[in-house]
Amino acid sequence: MDILKRVQERREQEEELKWEGTFREYLDLLKEKPHLAQSAHSRVYNMVTQAGVEEEENGHKKYAFFDEDIYGLDEAMERLVEEYFHPAARRLDVRKRILLLMGPVSGGKSTLVNLLKRGLEKYSYTDEGAVFAIKGCPMHEDPLHMIPHHLRDEFREEYGIRVEGSLSPLNTMRLEQDYEGRMEDVLVERIFFSEDKRTGIGTFSPSDPKSQDIADLTGSIDFSTIAEYGSESDPRAYRFDGELNKANRGMMEFQEMLKCDEKFLWHLLSLTQEGNFKAGRFALISADELIVAHTNEAEYRSFIANKKNEALHSRMIVMPVPYNLRVTQEERIYEKMIRESDIRDVHIAPHTLKVAAMFTILTRLKESKKASVDVLKKMYLYDGEDVEGFSDVDVEELKKEFSDEGMSGIDPRYVINRISSTIIKKEMTSINALDVLRSLKDGLDSHPSISKEDKERYLEFISLARKQYDDLAKKEVQKAFVYSYEESARTLMDNYLDNVEAYCNKAKLRDPLTGEEMNPDERLMRSIEEQIGVSENAKKAFREEILIRISAYARKGKKFDYQSHERLREAIQKKLFADLKDIVKITTSTKTPDEQQLKKINEVVATLIDEHGYNSTSANELLKYVGSLLNR
Repeated sequence: MDILKRVQERREQEEELKWEGTFREYLDLLKEKPHLAQSAHSRVYNMVTQAGVEEEENGHKKYAFFDEDIYGLDEAMERLVEEYFHPAARRLDVRKRILLLMGPVSGGKSTLVNLLKRGLEKYSYTDEGAVFAIKGCPMHEDPLHMIPHHLRDEFREEYGIRVEGSLSPLNTMRLEQDYEGRMEDVLVERIFFSEDKRTGIGTFSPSDPKSQDIADLTGSIDFSTIAEYGSESDPRAYRFDGELNKANRGMMEFQEMLKCDEKFLWHLLSLTQEGNFKAGRFALISADELIVAHTNEAEYRSFIANKKNEALHSRMIVMPVPYNLRVTQEERIYEKMIRESDIRDVHIAPHTLKVAAMFTILTRLKESKKASVDVLKKMYLYDGEDVEGFSDVDVEELKKEFSDEGMSGIDPRYVINRISSTIIKKEMTSINALDVLRSLKDGLDSHPSISKEDKERYLEFISLARKQYDDLAKKEVQKAFVYSYEESARTLMDNYLDNVEAYCNKAKLRDPLTGEEMNPDERLMRSIEEQIGVSENAKKAFREEILIRISAYARKGKKFDYQSHERLREAIQKKLFADLKDIVKITTSTKTPDEQQLKKINEVVATLIDEHGYNSTSANELLKYVGSLLNR
């Protein structure tokens, strides 16, 4: 009943938003709200920006409109908005170009187009995105086309609105015959974009060129009405139901555009440059629509190599849509694909998708010419992690090194297919990172587009991802073994800070039990600092920097705690883990554990389940695996 109630609410909302009036009343509405006369390109730009724009520290802009469906392509989306949508909305020459999204398979091109289409549908229900058209027009024509050309300059001065385009043949006849030339009486209505109802959104997909008709784009003659109207050139005898007709005022998508037969593409030359197209035995028909197409790189290269396509190519703005290059965002892609599948009920152990994402991202990265940067460091830097010796400036330089980075590599569908294959074949209810890596490796043999050289390289990346998982697994188990982990960490840190303060102030410490004075414990301090690579020469600067940080916190009335210094926290964790290594090794590898060891194992399993997201199966598998690692 809740669903039916929501449907009813939607119907009621549509009824409330409906508007119908004369052209005279529409002009009164425009004086109050001139934004209602915006162009198709302007409507898309406003839709995107009104969803929210965040200015980042590096100067880049992040658009909230894409957040829920497009992952890891912030820079590509920024380029799309700033280099196409924004200037096109300002009526610059860019609007006279086809937007061609070019990128690898499963890279997000179709997702992006669908996002724009669904966005326009919703936006047309808002006050800012409202669209008005001549009532009964199959092309939802802009009512302002009725204003005579010789009066448009005066209209612009009075209303601040520029009018482009001519009245269609059908509406020209209707104006004369139905309204006796009185345009002020022509009825205008509010319309709502809908791809399903073919209102303001059109889609064209190539099929067999021998059977596909140009009428799919431009409409066709209704032969059943010829006897009634007496001529094929009578607009009433024409069906204005082609995709270009129906997409007017909104957006037209060309799926796999460069696979289309040439005769379909030539119509776009006039539409993009002049804003009109030829249909039947009529004058040019005006249309205001954003034309979006998508293709892969191989098809695009083949297209531009053909000299016959130069005219069309010059009317395109090519926007690369590469693969995502961030591990955390790749994880989100897999999570979304799994949510939408029938495998969502299978338990996926923590770090499984992360490790799969590591492998995938490594296949997409290009080896830097800088000797200090290997692909692993590059992967972590791109994901926003701190890598010693590198800054944000270095990351920006790395991104500029290869313009085509991310245009090749393993696609997300391959990873999901391998996960699905593992679950189905083995009838598993729980999978971990090792299961997925094994499946990814097995699938390389049957992947149709992987060369022998690429396969060897990908096998190396699987090994590299496995090593990263080994480190993650050991840390996970070691952390779970620490009894009252946070309390132990704080105690160790407080002890370290007491010694650092005494060292920097050249003071003595007092033993809490005996009360005797003693020198700062250099051995303790170095055992912690060495965990994060602080050298003997750098120890003094590191300790003084810690003391300065504590003073800064104190001045602001804030308490310096275990979470306040990232590198110190990492050092404390590693020190605790190092001290526990032998205990972990013995406990996890013992085939017949004693009562004390069994109790400890059960505690660790419970911690992994309650606090780290494992289930009983994956927790026990993790313990067994880490035990084997530590015994090597």
